[in-house]
Amino acid sequence: MTIFPDIQNLLPDQVVFETDRGKAGLPGSERVVYNDITLTVNGGRVCVSAEGTGLRFITLEYGYDMPEDSRFLGDAWERGYGELEWRGFVFDRVMPWYFFALSGDTLGAFGVRTNPGAMCSFSCDRRGVKLHIDLRCGGDPVELNGRKLELCEIVSAENKAGDPTELFLRQRDFLRLLVKKAVFPPDNVYGFNNWYYAYGDSSREEILANCAHLEKLTEGNKVRPYMVIDDGWQVLHGDGFNGGPWNAGNADYGDMRSLAAEMAAHNVLPGIWIRPLLDNNPDLKPEMFRVTEPGAERPLDPTDPEVLKYIAETVDLICGWGFKLIKYDFTTFDITNRWGPGMGFSFCADYIHFRDRSRTTAEIITELYRTIHTAAAGRALILGCNCVGHLGAGYMELNRTGDDTSGRDYDRTRHMGYNTLAFRMPQHNVFYAVDADCAGLTADIPWEKNLVWLRMLAESGTPMFVSVAPDLLSDEQNAVLAGFLKTSSEIKTVAVPQDVLVTTTPERYIVISEQ
Repeated sequence: MTIFPDIQNLLPDQVVFETDRGKAGLPGSERVVYNDITLTVNGGRVCVSAEGTGLRFITLEYGYDMPEDSRFLGDAWERGYGELEWRGFVFDRVMPWYFFALSGDTLGAFGVRTNPGAMCSFSCDRRGVKLHIDLRCGGDPVELNGRKLELCEIVSAENKAGDPTELFLRQRDFLRLLVKKAVFPPDNVYGFNNWYYAYGDSSREEILANCAHLEKLTEGNKVRPYMVIDDGWQVLHGDGFNGGPWNAGNADYGDMRSLAAEMAAHNVLPGIWIRPLLDNNPDLKPEMFRVTEPGAERPLDPTDPEVLKYIAETVDLICGWGFKLIKYDFTTFDITNRWGPGMGFSFCADYIHFRDRSRTTAEIITELYRTIHTAAAGRALILGCNCVGHLGAGYMELNRTGDDTSGRDYDRTRHMGYNTLAFRMPQHNVFYAVDADCAGLTADIPWEKNLVWLRMLAESGTPMFVSVAPDLLSDEQNAVLAGFLKTSSEIKTVAVPQDVLVTTTPERYIVISEQ
């Protein structure tokens, strides 16, 4: 006998529409008609069409007496910000994309499949479950103009989960049911990223010193490491601006094609960071930029075909230079003007406007991700950062799943890194490879503290990136780091957190075979 509702095979008790003409609640059924809007629910597939009405939100409500001892864990809109945790009933807690409910040793699982047509989140109280569907175009109602749109495909399941390892495995099983498609790196991903010791203040010479250091530490490793150049190389870097154009290096970096070749000569794989939607290239047409609030940065409008073509050309150029990993960042913020914790059930700020209002925000984001991944065309791995993971599955080999760790404040590393490593570990090698962010090795953080994070990353089976100045470590510390890098290059296991039910910063793991 099940104790949680099987919403995949149930019809909602009520459907609430919010449109440009008002708000209304109707009894749920397989086919709900409201003015010129038709909503269908069939075997978990939720579809909508509308002629002239602009659509904003649709909520499906499932009445059910939830077990009183239930605890819940949801996902995040984009990165986690240290807030992922098992909690009791919080009726207005936003649980994007999917959530788990635990009562005794019974695990209920609820979600929508990846790459949906709208932004979907859940909430739950003792009276049942609600699925909140934000199908706006930015902050405006989407104008479907007769088009039928599949909003999402609901999946639900129930299993036994008697201990933390079984809990992890059942979570992972459910996420496999959600994923429509996925792409993964062909080998383990590890290496250096210069951000958390340089914070944008670096140069060609220092990058090559990083490469020489990494080459020495990984001598003999069969899988070669990546050296990722983070923010700071682009022409207009400085004075608080971290946008493009991305077509040349600044005076501190010089020619990027020859730099990539010199990096590769150190037997490392060159990687690079970009912010594709913030670009002050004077050759760009004014209509390619999104209308924004006065005084704010003007991001590109991803609904403009010329913008997508321009971004694809940028990615193609960088691949042509010889870079084998492209980390792209800030796309969610540049689309929504919000960070994840400020989104609530409403993904975009109301003042966000796109020129093409015929597609939902989810469709716009997915097309952007598809454009970037297609442009790389197998020449470079894609690492998304500040990305919507549920929309990125299939379009990025790696995803930075948590907010920034730190090379200055280890408490931030614990808050952000430990949290996302543990609570999003079930997504690893299911949606993509999960990147919990770097170990920032600097003089500001005691070596002994960073050892904990290094070991967690190296033994987790997830990608491990390290930020360290070439001349910082002692010979003994370099030997220890070399060991962690070798482990990260070879490991074929996954670490299962054992203390997720009692803390937001799990530290206890056991290692099991990848499956």
